[in-house]
Amino acid sequence: MLTGIGDIAGTSFITLYCHALETLSDNPILADPKSVEITTELNKTLSLSDDPLDRTLVSGTLDKRLVIHIALRAKKYDDYARDFLHRFPDGVIVNIGCGLDSRFLRIDNGHVVFYDLDLPEIIAIKKTFFNETERYRLIASSVLDFNWMATVLQHEGPFLFMAEGVFMYLDGKDVRSLVLKIQEKFRGSELVCEVVNSIWLKFPLKKILEFKLQREMHMGKDATFRSGIRDSREMEQWHSGIQFLDEWSYFDSEEEKLGLLKVLKHIKFIRKTQWTVHYLLN
Repeated sequence: MLTGIGDIAGTSFITLYCHALETLSDNPILADPKSVEITTELNKTLSLSDDPLDRTLVSGTLDKRLVIHIALRAKKYDDYARDFLHRFPDGVIVNIGCGLDSRFLRIDNGHVVFYDLDLPEIIAIKKTFFNETERYRLIASSVLDFNWMATVLQHEGPFLFMAEGVFMYLDGKDVRSLVLKIQEKFRGSELVCEVVNSIWLKFPLKKILEFKLQREMHMGKDATFRSGIRDSREMEQWHSGIQFLDEWSYFDSEEEKLGLLKVLKHIKFIRKTQWTVHYLLN
């Protein structure tokens, strides 16, 4: 992996390469030409690495099921963004833990103010591929350093906060603190976030999960799930102003590329392994 990139930040490269692989596939779920451009450039550096994950990325041999799931997730989050902008064309979107994603390019309606927020080492790389404008800005910060909120609060909103593939890597107390701070500072905003079933944080399932992440996918030892919830309405218990709106699982999709996996949506334990929840923060 590139110098200075931590294990958790490095997961954004897997997401990026999944986007590129799916974009280049037949009948792609997601059209993300920017990801192809970026991976083509990154391959020049990663191809020199002996790291197992880097070799997997450059060779294009990521698990096809992972590629499909990541592409479906990105498409759904794009849909959430477009729905928000349909209701609030001049709204403000904050993409938490954005990685090297190009969501702004995919959903820009010509009016949205869009913030990509991620760790400084990721934003430093992102700046080599993306140009900031009046409506598209990059924030180099940990999401847990709440000072970034002052920048976003320069706008009146309404606001949509998106956390795709982020919260599970944070401690539970930090996720709760972050959500409550957003609810306090941005009343009436919406939150779309991916969550993991907390049952996977307990032995022996946690060991199975860590084996998959760290051994099969060659992610670093720090890339492990640290928080989760058992039910989509669990966050409503954190504050009376948090209102559950809807939820989505990979298995809810009718995408043909899912194949026989589509039948798993009827098994609650499987459908609710990792899913997305949509809240209103009053």
